[in-house]
Amino acid sequence: MDTPLPAWPYPRLIAHRGGGKLAPENTMAAMRAGAGHGYRMFEYDVKLSKDNALILLHDDDVDRTTDGHGPASGMTYAELAALDAGAWHSPAYAGARIPKLEEVARYTIEQGIASNVEIKPCPGRDSETGTAVALAVRELWRDAAVPPLLSSFSEVALAAAHVAAPQLPRGLLVEQIPMDWRDRLVQHDCIALNVNQKDVTPELVKMVHAAGYRLTAWTVNDPARARQLLDWGVDGIFTDELAAIRPDA
Repeated sequence: MDTPLPAWPYPRLIAHRGGGKLAPENTMAAMRAGAGHGYRMFEYDVKLSKDNALILLHDDDVDRTTDGHGPASGMTYAELAALDAGAWHSPAYAGARIPKLEEVARYTIEQGIASNVEIKPCPGRDSETGTAVALAVRELWRDAAVPPLLSSFSEVALAAAHVAAPQLPRGLLVEQIPMDWRDRLVQHDCIALNVNQKDVTPELVKMVHAAGYRLTAWTVNDPARARQLLDWGVDGIFTDELAAIRPDA
């Protein structure tokens, strides 16, 4: 007998890093771009600055997505906020800043947009980042109708988040699907497995659902593949192509 699936109050299409490729990732401009294209759920990356501010940034360093240089873990929030996080994308976004998690929380809650908060620790800060993100999310979204889904490739961070705020839903991110994926989901009390879209088959969808878990896939940028995955029953797909892959009506 199949195990009943956990509640899933989330849209099936999720804007990757807020605005996909339309705006500088992990910025408020990205959030507005995602909302402008009708997306009702965003994924974004959160880590700790040197002075323990929770900021949105994907990479360990700031070189790719700002005009600064060096590891984010060595910079205070004031130093990070002074960087230009938009000009790298296009002149129209020059002056965009690295936001704090609380700014994004306010915006998404006001707009009725769901969140997938990916815990993205700086090297060596997995446990403290998992704890800090979970506690902040629990507080910032305490009155929200739909709580964010926490996820991470770091099982240390995910375990810390589980201890800090066990009531929040969690998803395990994996680069490759491990043989013991069920055991890992049980260990971290997750509701979802988040996999590379290239690894998804109809058989995998059925297997994960039969085990009592949701299945999400990253990062799906081909409209035909997106439709195929949704037809197979994948519960959520992350995409950069917000103009080509339209949210469900």
